[in-house]
Amino acid sequence: MPPNEIDIRPVSHITCDALGQPGKRVFYIQGWQGKRTVTLIVEKVQLQSLAVGLEQFLAEVYEKYPTLPDAAADYEEDKMHIQPPVDPLFRVGELALAYEIEHDLVVLVLRELVGEEQQDEEASVVRFWCTRPQLRAMCSWGMEVAGRGRPICPQCGEPMEPEGHFCPKKNGHKH
Repeated sequence: MPPNEIDIRPVSHITCDALGQPGKRVFYIQGWQGKRTVTLIVEKVQLQSLAVGLEQFLAEVYEKYPTLPDAAADYEEDKMHIQPPVDPLFRVGELALAYEIEHDLVVLVLRELVGEEQQDEEASVVRFWCTRPQLRAMCSWGMEVAGRGRPICPQCGEPMEPEGHFCPKKNGHKH
């Protein structure tokens, strides 16, 4: 079966969000083009890495094209939540970024996570063609969403569960 290759060029809106309770949340990236919506599942760490990687990527773009205007990371929170129906096309295994100067668009390439028995060529691919401010706003919002998870234990640095936390550093031994 041939893989899906979807190009949303350009996106009218792109966002990310998490659904569920902290510690059990599922993270999504969702892009629109008019009435067409594509939703994908990503890992929290992928979203965080994308945000950091985008800043490095944009720094390289600005170095190569110094006359480009800066891309603001501003967003309105009520417009950044994913919209139902949440019917993900696939779980993302790889993310990549590229830039097209002609139309001043960044392409976010998301490749499906495939099992060991599948070949890489069988993976579906979605390309979201975004403006620099659209993608920067999505990544800024993504960092906000990722930070809304479980609180971190100041002793051991591990996430704390709402029902209690076993901290290995508070095991009764004095240091």
